[in-house]
Amino acid sequence: MRQPAAGHTVPLPSRLAVGELAWSSVLAAGAALSPDAPTAPDPAQVAAAYRSDRHLLIDGEAPDVWSPLSRFWRVSDGWVRTHGNYPHHAAALRSGIGAPEDAAAVDIGERLSRMTAEAATRMITSAGGLCVPVRREHPHDDAALRRHPIVETHRLTHSPARRRSAATTHAPLAGLRVLDLTRVIAGPVATRTLAFAGADVLRIDPLRLPEPAWQHLDVGHGKRSALRDVDADRPLFESLLADADAVVLGYRPSGLARLGLSPEALAERHPHLVIGQLSAWPGDGSPRGFDSLVQADSGISWIESPDGATPGALPAQALDHSAGYLLAAGIATALRRRGETGGGWLVRTSLRRVAAELLGMPRDAAPAYAADPGSSTHATYTARTQEFDVGGRRVTTVAPAVRWPGSPEAFSPPRPWGGDAAEWW
Repeated sequence: MRQPAAGHTVPLPSRLAVGELAWSSVLAAGAALSPDAPTAPDPAQVAAAYRSDRHLLIDGEAPDVWSPLSRFWRVSDGWVRTHGNYPHHAAALRSGIGAPEDAAAVDIGERLSRMTAEAATRMITSAGGLCVPVRREHPHDDAALRRHPIVETHRLTHSPARRRSAATTHAPLAGLRVLDLTRVIAGPVATRTLAFAGADVLRIDPLRLPEPAWQHLDVGHGKRSALRDVDADRPLFESLLADADAVVLGYRPSGLARLGLSPEALAERHPHLVIGQLSAWPGDGSPRGFDSLVQADSGISWIESPDGATPGALPAQALDHSAGYLLAAGIATALRRRGETGGGWLVRTSLRRVAAELLGMPRDAAPAYAADPGSSTHATYTARTQEFDVGGRRVTTVAPAVRWPGSPEAFSPPRPWGGDAAEWW
């Protein structure tokens, strides 16, 4: 990974090289969008972009972005990390350990304290919840992951080249259509970057899984948002895919395969597509996961421990954001290759692969951040922000960090979640 020039350190202090990872990931996205004239990003704005949830204001108020059930818990033989921001995951957590539907964090903590990490993980995940043991790092696994590119790109088909003429310096991806089937942070950061570069991005979410309002407003810039179910609207999805240039997938590989949306199945039906794929862990059988869980599972949480006895967290959701920018860079590069030589392409990475990259970078002895992933930090910088009216709500968000010659200074505003028709403009 490339490092920022001396005197331009990204203010995301931690024991691991989070600032260097962030800067090089954002730089990679800008360079992919303008390969002939890469532009170095502003380190302070990179830090702000990676901590955009902490700068977000909705009607002048900072939203609460962490559920009480998304945290570390002490168990009888160590620690576990859970994620309960979505109501169905919180319900599964409670169900998995036999807690009442309305059980508070104190009750859940008491129950977990009597379990082993293995038992808690097994019971919660079997119920459909999200839980991992907080592990020490495993250098052998990290080294094996680093033998593969941080973003893997494979040619899947040999379809004809698709040339276009609408691109401009201001909007290098103008005229291209991207179907966004992602959630949470990493995938939406990737598609937000593609939309910022001029692509027509249509995000579709399932009807039964509402998105937290703050999450959509934080990463939904420049995209249209519609609600449809793949199972019920198969002809619609096939029509959208037929006219798309790229599709970005953020759901578990096993779920995509069940829906006929695996990269191989998509390439067979739509050989012209560039397919971006993001998962928490590598491999087709990977379980559900989020940035915070990968930090805990990979050993990052112990490295960032504030006292050596309690786990800690990175100063930002750095795995998510880095994966998003790097995936956007890979998709932009594959779209350019398709225009030159044709073919359908698969571009993919995982949060765990990004974690392995971070764990292989030089480390510092700087103090870690507090164990609470939502806590404030001592990082100081001046961030550029922008303000929108979104469905009658006043929304303040961080301005873009990715740059290239002629790039705009601001994102287009998010649109109300689920308020658009599922069709291309």
